Amino acid sequence: MADPLVLFRWLDVILVVLAAPFAILMGAPALGYVVGAAAWILNRIIGALVERKAKATQDIRKTVGLNLGALIARTWLVGLTILAVGLAGEREDGLTAAILVLAAFTLYFVTTLLSRSLEGKTPHP
Repeated sequence: MADPLVLFRWLDVILVVLAAPFAILMGAPALGYVVGAAAWILNRIIGALVERKAKATQDIRKTVGLNLGALIARTWLVGLTILAVGLAGEREDGLTAAILVLAAFTLYFVTTLLSRSLEGKTPHP
């Protein structure tokens, strides 16, 4: 692998997928979990694609604009998805999606902080 921290960087997505059967077996609303997981995974993929495009851009204004626009769009995507699943299904579906996204974001935030501090310490090919 070119990036030794690739699994660590995507740990939030891995755990969201691996926890699905356990959450549903424990009685979490399936619709809320599936929709919340799909929204989070789509959110992360969009973020990775935008980050890659922003790193390839030499113009700092375009880089900041891409990152800021994507941040706002991704926030609306997740927020409206949680609202939609809460209105389309039961309130518990919306709550489950919101808790899942909050937990995934917390893990993403922590792993991002840790991986940024480890970037300088890992050898790059």
